[in-house]
Amino acid sequence: MQIVCTGIYLIVAGIAGGLLSSMAGMASLVSYPVLLSLGLPPVSANVTNTTAQIFTGIGSTLSSAKELHSARHATLFDAAWALVGSVCGCILLLIAPASSFEKVVPVLIAFAGGLMLYSLFSKTPVKKRGSHPLIKGIALFLVGIYIGYFGASAGVITLAILTLAEDLPFATTNAIKNFISFAGNGLAMLIYAFTADVRWVIALTMGVGFLIGGWLGPKVVRHLPVRPLRFVIALAAFGLAIYLAITTY
Repeated sequence: MQIVCTGIYLIVAGIAGGLLSSMAGMASLVSYPVLLSLGLPPVSANVTNTTAQIFTGIGSTLSSAKELHSARHATLFDAAWALVGSVCGCILLLIAPASSFEKVVPVLIAFAGGLMLYSLFSKTPVKKRGSHPLIKGIALFLVGIYIGYFGASAGVITLAILTLAEDLPFATTNAIKNFISFAGNGLAMLIYAFTADVRWVIALTMGVGFLIGGWLGPKVVRHLPVRPLRFVIALAAFGLAIYLAITTY
């Protein structure tokens, strides 16, 4: 009976995390604490969480096929830069522990929230903000390093950069963000499979929920008013940054 209850607990948490991830890039706000509550050590919880989030990418990619196809060139360009960065981040992780980076994370997430607000209220057209493809590529390369090295709430940082740099509908920008996270998490999972303590049964069980939530998220985004949604995501980023700062420092 306890096994069944734990399974339901993980699936429900996965659905919530999948929704948060595919809509705002904040799955870890739910899924990581749930894994800790089951007694997993922090490092094991982190790699298990990243592995489970692969299923969010599968669900959101299938659900966002229309948006991704309409912006396929931007999707491939953005994902390529981020994936190269992820490779570098994974290599860096083998050299230096990710714990050395933890204190920077709240600052990065708060900065992402600031970028979201700036892009929301700025009256300057995207093409006049200096968002040259090379600048955007370098920014996504750096985000890719972060995804491969640490990864916590990387989605919201990616979304902030894309929102600022892309002149695309929000649903399309969000779909590209989900695809980038999918690619980065997939690479990290391959490395973790051979180098880290992934709890595979837990990851697969939570992955069922992530798959459902990841598939539902893009559909919800299509029907929500864009400006209020972006404002809420920015506020959530600030809230998450404050929470992480309190727990880190």
